Order: sequence, then structure tokens, then C-alpha cells
Amino acid sequence: MSADDDVSRREFPYFRQLVLFLKVDMTQSLELFQLPTGLSVVVEQMPDVQSAAINLMVPAGCTRDIQGKIGTAAVLTEMFPRGAGGLSARDYCSRLDNLGLQRSVSVGTIHITFSAATTADRMCEAIPELGRMVCQPHLDTEEFNPSRDLVEQSLMSMEDEPRQRLGKALRQHSYAAPWGYSAEGELSDLPNISVEDIRHHFEKYVRPNGAILGVAGNVDPVQVRKIIEETFSSWQPLQTSEIQSGDRPESRCHIPHESTQTHIGLAWETVPYRDDEYYEAWAAVSLLSGGMSSRLFTEVREKRGLCYAISASLNTMKDEGRVFAYAGTTTERAQETLDVMVAEILKLHEGITTEELQRCKARAKSSLIMQQESTMGRASSAARDLYHLGRVVSLDEISRRIDDLSANAVRDFIVAHAPKSMVLVTLGPKPLDAACLQQLGR
Repeated sequence: MSADDDVSRREFPYFRQLVLFLKVDMTQSLELFQLPTGLSVVVEQMPDVQSAAINLMVPAGCTRDIQGKIGTAAVLTEMFPRGAGGLSARDYCSRLDNLGLQRSVSVGTIHITFSAATTADRMCEAIPELGRMVCQPHLDTEEFNPSRDLVEQSLMSMEDEPRQRLGKALRQHSYAAPWGYSAEGELSDLPNISVEDIRHHFEKYVRPNGAILGVAGNVDPVQVRKIIEETFSSWQPLQTSEIQSGDRPESRCHIPHESTQTHIGLAWETVPYRDDEYYEAWAAVSLLSGGMSSRLFTEVREKRGLCYAISASLNTMKDEGRVFAYAGTTTERAQETLDVMVAEILKLHEGITTEELQRCKARAKSSLIMQQESTMGRASSAARDLYHLGRVVSLDEISRRIDDLSANAVRDFIVAHAPKSMVLVTLGPKPLDAACLQQLGR
């Protein structure tokens, strides 16, 4: 199950075979340990595959950006691969390519994440090379402007995508700062960021204490542990302050945009991944928006033809969770779309059938299998589990929790966690009437 990212729900025509597959034993061979520096490590041996993957989560994400310089972590992310450990950007890239290493560096709310995958026999060579990037990046002055330019181009492309603009604003209005910061940065802040800011961010927040490393694949755990200890033992821990929550912008928010379309975003509170009722929350969102048979798709799009796109997803931080809902429609039908969306959300607890829930379970398991059969999926899931829960959740446990869901339990959860308020963000020619939200919390 995804924790930091929205859970992906797709319809698979072969879900019956996947459900049967989940009946077999899926025990894990895990080794968990922590280096003296504070780096937590989980290694999962997968003997039936030929690949291996690594996922390193470092607590240096956008929540550490300074107000007025949001985008610092994003620029740093672009600079990491541009030369490291005495190797130029070209030489370093060639060395990684020679290992067949598929890699990426991405920035999120809490973490900067380093991911890589290759054949299993090359993982022990790949780990030290990843260590160069993490612990010894050059962060050369001449690489700063090209890196900042790439972040700027990415942000400008988002400005041309109304749905992305809406999603960014919806998150900003749903979580208090800095939890609502945009990981991609802010266009208006980029000119304020200097290469000294990038180096300061690296020196202060890229640290082993609080970092989590996941490895999965056909590897020897003993050998991998030895390589990890040799690679990261000199990475020095740093003392950092706790992140302090600031203000959350007031809702409701309208973003003027001349178009024949209106984009609607709604958000409301739910439980986070670490909560005992997370699976009930997951099922509730799946009932609402889990494929072409879900409530929102059926009522708003199919029956009424109000919109061309509609969805809802579950997003969770460590201590907070939100449901984000989206609809894209014509301006003429936007008000009715909003009213019907809210009505469907508020009556979600009504008429939940065993058959409807069974479809959600089938989608959950098919998504689970597709996600967890890959070494990259297992490495990243293990690392995220360790961050959110302090342990790694087995596939058997996830399957059991899904099987144990009942219509009554999901209905009770929906009633107990009915939205008392909603964040509303719209993007289009004119704002919408939010009268439908007045019935919340009654």
C-alpha cells in the first residue's frame, strides 16, 4: 500500500487469477539493521528474480525549504548526479551506465529519494556508486544555473497544465506550512535561491540519522550489509531541529483562468497510513473512486454526463491524512458537478454491498501484486513502511487485512469520519457557489 503517494487503482481483467495467487505463501526474508550513524536499513531477499533495486530516503525534502526560497530541495535534487566523488558529471554518468543502472533522484515533502535498479549481480557494485552521489556530490557553481533552469522549466510546464496547478493549490490549502509546500518549488522563489543555499541545504539536512535504505532483489543479505557498512559508515550524522508547523491558507480558493473548462478540487481529513483503520479508509476511497464501477464515476460522469474526468485519492503524511477529489468539466456544468460530487461523498455510507466491496478488494489485490512483484516496488515499499510504521508490512498481512474488510466495518468508518469541513479549490473563469458545503458536520 502506498503511503506518501496516492494509491494507484487500476482495473485488471485478470483479477480472479491474482486473487487466487494471493492465497499462496508470501513470507518475506528480511534483514533489518541500523548503522551507528543512524542509517536504518532493510534488505529483502527475493530469490526468484534476476534484478535488484535500492531506495534511499533522506529527510531533506521541501519541508526544509526556507520561506521565500521554496524550491531549494528541488534544485539540489537536480545537482546530485552532476559529478560526485572526484568524478566529473560525464565520467560519473558513464560509470553508472556501465553498470546498467536505471536511477532517479526525486524530491518529496519529507524526503529526497535516491532510487536505482540493475541486475542482481551488479548491486554490490552499484551501492558504492550511489554512495558517491549521496555523500560526495560536487555541487559545482557552474552546474547551479542549468539545474535551476530545469526546475524552472518543470514549473512552467505545470503552469500550462490546469489540473496540476489545481492539485498544487489544493495541497497548499489542505496542509499547514511547510507540509503544504510544493516539492517542485515556486517560480517566484527561484530567483532568490543561490548555490550557497543549495550547499547549506545539503550540509544541514542530507544526513544518515533519520535516513532509510531499502534493498530488494536476488541478493545475499550478508554481502549487501557488508557493502552498505563500508559505503556509508563515514557518512556523519547531524543534529537538526524539529519541523514547526505554520499557517494553513484559508479555503475557499479560486484561481482565475480564462477557459471553457472549470477544474474542481476538494479535500477533507482522513486517517494516516499508521492508523489502525487505514485499510477501512482505503476501502472507502476505493468505493468512491476505484474504477469505472465506483460511485463518483458512475453517478457524476456516466449517469449525468457532467464531467470528462473525475477521481479521488488517498494521501497520507506520517501523522495526517487527506482525501483529494478532482473533477474537470465545462464551465456551464461546473456548479452542478460540484453539488453532485459533494452529495455523493456525503452519502457514501449508504447501501454498501458485499459485492461492491468485493470489487474493491479485487482491485486492491491486483494493484498490490503488480506493485509488489517488482524489486523497485519492494525496495521503496519497505523503506516507506519503516518510515511510517517502524516495521515492514508483509504481503500476507496486507492480503489478510484486505480480506478482513467487511461492509459494516467500512460503513462504520465512513460514518465516524464523515467530513466536517472541506477544502474547495477551483480553477476557471469564475468561482462556484459553495452552499453545498454548508451541510457538512451536521
